[in-house]
Amino acid sequence: MKKMIALLTVIMLLLSACGNGGNSASSNGDKGNAAPAAGEESNAASSGGEIKIGALFNVTGGQASLDGPSLAGFQLAAEEINANGGINGKQVKVVSIDAKTETLSAANGMQELIDVQKVPVVAGFSDTTYVLAAGPIAQEAGIPFITSGATSPLIPDQVGDFMYMAAFGDDAQSYAISDYSMDKLGAKTVWVLTDTSSDFTVNVSTFFKDRFTSKGGEVVLEDKYDGAADTDFSAQITRLKSLPVLPDVLMVSALPDKAGIVVKQIREMGIDTPIVSADGFDTPALVEMGGTPQTNNVFFATHVALENSDEQVQSFVKAYTDKTGNAPENGFAALGYDTMYLIADAITRAGSEDPKAIRDALNETSGFKGVTGEIGYGSGRVPDKSVTIIEVKEGKFEFRENITPEK
Repeated sequence: MKKMIALLTVIMLLLSACGNGGNSASSNGDKGNAAPAAGEESNAASSGGEIKIGALFNVTGGQASLDGPSLAGFQLAAEEINANGGINGKQVKVVSIDAKTETLSAANGMQELIDVQKVPVVAGFSDTTYVLAAGPIAQEAGIPFITSGATSPLIPDQVGDFMYMAAFGDDAQSYAISDYSMDKLGAKTVWVLTDTSSDFTVNVSTFFKDRFTSKGGEVVLEDKYDGAADTDFSAQITRLKSLPVLPDVLMVSALPDKAGIVVKQIREMGIDTPIVSADGFDTPALVEMGGTPQTNNVFFATHVALENSDEQVQSFVKAYTDKTGNAPENGFAALGYDTMYLIADAITRAGSEDPKAIRDALNETSGFKGVTGEIGYGSGRVPDKSVTIIEVKEGKFEFRENITPEK
């Protein structure tokens, strides 16, 4: 009996040990399962939350007709990115500040985005003057700043190695409209009118004149005005009319808030000569202020033809129209859209929100296909892109051709 009890006791102990061993095995199994779960939880944590991206645009004031559409395109791209899972699993939060077309507000806005909002990257502006007011602040803080629409090719070197452009340079668009004036409009002589209040307009005129004269053209008269103050251009137009022979084309280097006014006054003084310009004319304000048919026989260089049948262009046009209730106002809407995707691409490849890692990823950007063309920074921080020539006809912007000018 005692042997039986002892045997039963041993059996019970063995069963208990097996049970404990089973439980231990199960526990190890749970830990084994827990490791992936912890990994999944860690991934979920890294894929949760949001990424703040700064948007510094002039949505009021004289630059609003360019920057308003740019911001709308930028926000549209962010919504699409979020709908597709975000960037590295995080949702994009666009932090937007209106610089009000004021250089002080531009500087203060950049400071707020960096110091208060703690954004790792900023996009914005369609004009060089405001980029140069805000860019040095981003550079000092080591924050990448991509201007969606400013076009001075000097910007990256003027600001520093955290500064990038999404658009072509003023040299490219000025050369393109100069070439078009000579090759397609048959121009050999030109009158140049320049708004001296803006780096952009001064640059455009300078590059245009250099190109035009280098190819045998003649600048028969130059004139200027202060775009910050002047609204009456009769004195300049009178000097133009006093020439023995009118030039073949009129180059008007103007900002969006004055472009239509200048054109209208030229036409009202009886001059029907072709007028050419750069992307400062790519705004609904040109026709709204200039009128129809006064803005007929006007040609300008810009970033994209929105009626282009290209699938990527039309996909953007539809998405923008669905979001805003109206078709894209100009090419600057597409530039804002491309800039958001350019930033998302860099952060994705960087695998990090560290500003220096984003900067390094931007430097490696190559063959990025945007609505406004292909972007790469292999030869510098100004992309080489084709330039679109638009003709204004009965209030409509009609595509003429794409030009990639030799520099």
